[in-house]
Amino acid sequence: MLGKSVTAMENFTAEEIRAVLSAARKMKQIIRGGDKKLPNLRGKAIVNLFFEPSTRTRTSFELAGKYLGADVVSITGGTSSIVKGESLRDTLRTIEAMGVDAIVMRHKAEGAADYATQVVKPVIINAGDGAHAHPSQAILDLFTIEQHKGRLAELKVAIIGDVLHSRVARSDVYAMTKMGMEVHLAGPRTLLPRFFEFEGVTVHEDVDEAIRHADVINVLRIQLERQQAGLFPSTREYARVFGINEERLRLANDDVLILHPGPQNKGLEISSEVTYCARSAIQEQVQNGVAVRMALLDLTLNGGTK
Repeated sequence: MLGKSVTAMENFTAEEIRAVLSAARKMKQIIRGGDKKLPNLRGKAIVNLFFEPSTRTRTSFELAGKYLGADVVSITGGTSSIVKGESLRDTLRTIEAMGVDAIVMRHKAEGAADYATQVVKPVIINAGDGAHAHPSQAILDLFTIEQHKGRLAELKVAIIGDVLHSRVARSDVYAMTKMGMEVHLAGPRTLLPRFFEFEGVTVHEDVDEAIRHADVINVLRIQLERQQAGLFPSTREYARVFGINEERLRLANDDVLILHPGPQNKGLEISSEVTYCARSAIQEQVQNGVAVRMALLDLTLNGGTK
């Protein structure tokens, strides 16, 4: 994977996913150890270029680079020359001219990361482009599941909520089906795109059917900022029909694992009781995000820890 940009899970092979998961296991041990400073990326420069708000992804990429010994600079849309009218192309070329080795980028436009790979030479890592893709989130979801379940193949995963606007759902579907997982999608009909109807994926309008006997439930954030179009009657109605609560959780397997990419709308797509229950790995996902992003940076910029 040395020199490879990471823009979408469609571009990953199952072997590459396994390589990242293997590297992430080593990185997680380092994070939990006393000394989190490695020399792997000493002399490398990484710019985090975020045009949309982020807490988990931006901070974890920044820490991942620093833990590996790289020099890391973070730029937000509001502090860049974009606000003065500079184009994305010119912003990218300006950063490239400074000698950076990688650009971690989040942008509101679908395809922005792929576009970046066409106009500059540094490794591009997509930290989310519109509703298109979020590959590092998908890999950290796989990593979290594998850590708890000991395997990935043949597990039933229910992805619940706003699938239409979710880059996480798209990346999860492609990653999970590549690893032999059975994926079930559920949500309001208006939030369920039909282009996911391919082998390994089942689309439900009944959330209870989707989570029945599930090994994993991944709850998606309802993107309230996109709901002005009236895609469901009300938040109260959504919580009643599609929200994941303790009563609904009884339909899943007793050892079901609960995931959520964050941030959460508690009481809407997920109840507080489920968020903090013993089967929830939501906080663990945050730590695993650092480990997976360390693995991605090490593999793409260093060829992997020798």
